[in-house]
This record gives sequence, C-alpha cells and structure tokens, in this order.
Amino acid sequence: MKILEVTNVDFSLRHFLLPLMRGLRAEGHEVVGVCADGPLLAEVRDEGFRVETVPMVRSFSPLAQIKALTALMNLIQREQPDIVHAHMPISGLLGRLAAKLCGVQCVAYTCHGFLFNQPGAMPRRGLSLALEWMAGRITDRYFTVSTQEAEDAQRLRIHPTPLALGNGRDPASFHPDPESRQRIRNELGVSASAVVIIVVSRLVRHKGYPELLEAMEQVPGAELWVVGERLASDHGPSLDENFARAEAELGGRLRQLGYRRDIPALLAAADIFVLPSHFEGLPMSVIEAMLSGLPVVATDIRGPREQVVTGRTGLLVPAGEVAPLARALLRLARDGDLRYRMGEAGRQRARGRYDEATVTANAVAALLGHGGEENEENKVLGNESPPV
Repeated sequence: MKILEVTNVDFSLRHFLLPLMRGLRAEGHEVVGVCADGPLLAEVRDEGFRVETVPMVRSFSPLAQIKALTALMNLIQREQPDIVHAHMPISGLLGRLAAKLCGVQCVAYTCHGFLFNQPGAMPRRGLSLALEWMAGRITDRYFTVSTQEAEDAQRLRIHPTPLALGNGRDPASFHPDPESRQRIRNELGVSASAVVIIVVSRLVRHKGYPELLEAMEQVPGAELWVVGERLASDHGPSLDENFARAEAELGGRLRQLGYRRDIPALLAAADIFVLPSHFEGLPMSVIEAMLSGLPVVATDIRGPREQVVTGRTGLLVPAGEVAPLARALLRLARDGDLRYRMGEAGRQRARGRYDEATVTANAVAALLGHGGEENEENKVLGNESPPV
C-alpha cells in the first residue's frame, strides 16, 4: 500500500513520525512524508524516504489554510494513496479533509494533544472542539498518544473508538552512559559533583520557562541546561526578557545549549530532568529522560501525569506555579540517593511501557487495521479492537 504521513513542520516529521515511517516501510509499504519545507527533512530523505512539501502554516489564517488544503488535494490526487495518516491539530484537520474530498479509502488521524485542552480564550477553544468534532466524522481510524485524551475523544463524542497508541523511544539510544557523562561534562567544564538539571524542549512560553527560570533562583548550587530552540513557526511572546533576567540572576549556572543532535549524551550527563509545561500530548522528552535514568519533575497535566508516578519516578507539580516547582527541584538536588532511586524506577517503567519497537509495532498494526497489543498505555476505548 501507499501511505501518506502528513504533519505540519519538518521538526514533527523528523522527531515524531520517522519511527512509524520506518516501521511501515519494513512491512513492505510505500511511505511518503508530507509537511512544510525545512532543513530537518534532509535527515529523513537521507534514509531513503520521499518527502513532499506543501505550504503548511501553524495558524488559523483562512487564506493560508485554503492554500495548504488545495496543495494537499493536488498532492493526494497525484499520489493516489491507500491511506492518509494525518497528525497535529491544523495539519491533521487539513489532511483528513483533503483525503475525504479526494475519496481516499482510509483516513487516519493521530492526536498529539487537543487544542481545546490548552489554556486560552474560550472562543478559540470552542472553535477547536467544534473542528475536532466535525473532523472526527470523516476519520476512519482515530488515535491519540495520551490515554486521557483518548478518553476525552470518546466522552466528547469526537470519535466512537479512539485508540491510545502512546509514544516510544529506543532504549539502545537512551540509557545511563558513564562515558558520555564524563565526556560532556569535560567539554562543558562542569565538575563531576555538580548537580545538573536539564530541560529539552522548544523555547516557547507554554513549556513553562518563565516559572522554571525563576524557580532556579531558589535552587542554589545546581546548574540548568536548556536544550532546544524556538522554531520559525512558533507563536507567542518571546522569552528573551526571561532569559536575560535569568542570566543576570543565575550567571554561570544557566547554560543555553541550543538545538543539539546529541540528546542521549546530554541526558546521560545530567542528574534531573524538568518539563514544567502548561499542556502536552505525551512528551517524548520525558520518555527519553526516564530511559536515561533521570528522575523527572513535570507538571500535573495530561500526558506527564500518565508517565510520571509522583513520589516514585519523579515529582508532579501544579502548572504555572514557581514555588512548588522550586521545592521539587531543590528536594532532588539535595538528595542523591533519592535521585538514583527515582531514576531507576523511571527507567524500568519506561522500558516496560515506552519501548519504541513495541509502540511502533502497535501503531503499524493499528494503522493497517490489524489490531495491536493492548496494555494500560495502548488500549481501545469503547471497543475490543482498533477501529476499522
């Protein structure tokens, strides 16, 4: 079969969809990636995948979305795929609509987080819910990465049989690595005894950076490594003022490392992982940190609350609050034994629930309508088999 994997930007295709594309190709199917153009597509193409670019934009601009929809329809009519599998809120809506209008036999969607569950103005959230509900009517196979959002999809009658697929990463890539730990710390001039807190995410406000940077002022002695960058398509106010203030307050305890391709080594060199987001799907970065043996401090929101067992594999704190976040980080920074115990418990949990090979195999089977292994992180709601 020919399968189009449709998403918004090159970052999503490279970091979220590529394992699934590999799995589908290994089953003998032709897989074509579809998203906006960007430099990270070179890595996908280097693996032998064909990637077609369309003018996707991450905004509600009607003219821009009509242009993207038209381009998608032209591409689908030319490619004649058997399955169109769309991802992310806006590209997911456009991909499904284009596929339906072109008469594609199977229209599939994976929700990586509902916009109506995000903080924001009620009219915007209401519009998002209405669009999701309408798009659900034209979706044959409906997936989420989070169990809680699969429950939302069924409760709100967005789709009758949503399937929570989860997310996964490769334990062979993400694991404790003493050699990498020493090498990275030597390169950065960080002592072996220093406590390092690391965050890996895009540099946008909803990842909780204002709270994190302020909280670090109350965690004396610990360093914060910030790994990531702001995408050209990201919206919202700049974080420049927040980082400028943090640089003045934290000095050398703040290291902005930018976009890196050696994430496994950086995680192995750290002691605590933090992700104080305001909303998430099922963050890959938390899985990577857990596999690397790090205790995780995250916010008690959809996604992280499914991943982190508070008090056992890490600590959950309220979103948007500085003081609880500071207390959690300080507690772990001061207690090396607690960090080790939580990190080991998290690693075992991640190996059992978020192994990329298992998650990908289940996703391939579900997308192709062959069923899949069910567990607490991968289950159909309202049915005993994946939607067909």
